Amino acid sequence: MTAGTNRVRDDAARRGIPIEIVERPPATSLEHAAELLDITPAEVVKSLVVKRSDGSYLFALVPGDRQISWSKLRAVVGVNKLRMPEADLALEATGFARGTITPLGSSTAWPVFADHRIAGKRVSMGSGDHGYTVWVNSDDLVTGLDATVADITMEGSTN
Repeated sequence: MTAGTNRVRDDAARRGIPIEIVERPPATSLEHAAELLDITPAEVVKSLVVKRSDGSYLFALVPGDRQISWSKLRAVVGVNKLRMPEADLALEATGFARGTITPLGSSTAWPVFADHRIAGKRVSMGSGDHGYTVWVNSDDLVTGLDATVADITMEGSTN
């Protein structure tokens, strides 16, 4: 395990979220990660860091085959402006590099918004370090993170 995966494991344990961290070969894309794990891209949950206009952040949990619908997310969050931060700001906000980001073990516990399409599934997500993945029941994740569940995505996988 690494420092990032240890933070994830420890935070999940504190929250009562059962997880499994497994090593896997490095992936070049979300689709490649899904192929390595023998799952569909929809079973990979992207943990996207989103910046509010006041400088604070939130996490959006998005199925790998979908992307954020900015209008839907703004409506759920109740703000007029949201954006994806640059990689260095996402690292500063979470303590994790892009491609490894997860709300579990984040250096700051930002609010979490989860797309309703992840409900009821065992999913793979970032582990805090490259070369590892976290397996988790999405319902346990949502409950443990006190996430707001809503329709926040649209078709496509570009975020």
